[in-house]
Amino acid sequence: MTDGIVIRDAAEQDFDLWCNLWTQYNAFYGREGATALSEEITLTTWQRFLSPQTPVHCLVAQQDGRLRGLAHYVFHLNTIMIDDTCYLQDLFTEPSSRGGGLGRNLITEVFERARQAEIHSVYWHTHASNETAMRLYDQVAIDTSFTVYRKSLDTSAV
Repeated sequence: MTDGIVIRDAAEQDFDLWCNLWTQYNAFYGREGATALSEEITLTTWQRFLSPQTPVHCLVAQQDGRLRGLAHYVFHLNTIMIDDTCYLQDLFTEPSSRGGGLGRNLITEVFERARQAEIHSVYWHTHASNETAMRLYDQVAIDTSFTVYRKSLDTSAV
């Protein structure tokens, strides 16, 4: 805990506040309006966080009694080492709270959760235009210079 920041697992009663952050996060990456994620995706994602049977986890950053940030991470097998690895899939802090340590604290807690699970590697992606986040990431990890390609296999997608 730093400056009244509490990083903790999301709890069932956090849904509405988490959903507000989740909506802002998705809007930041252009998923809003006609391109917004469906309610089904949001609800399924939330249910996965609450299930001990899934490797998908959610941390929230609380400060002054409010949720101000989130981190979603996934533990998974990989092909270049024996140990599992951790993918930090989503990281978001509300704009008014940026620069106050929330993002760093969320990342640090993901690192700690990975260590506790005997996982020795955490990785994540960000958009090349997200310079503010990249300044933080450059302080806590190494830029591998890899580019991510994605292909939708959904036949209904254009």
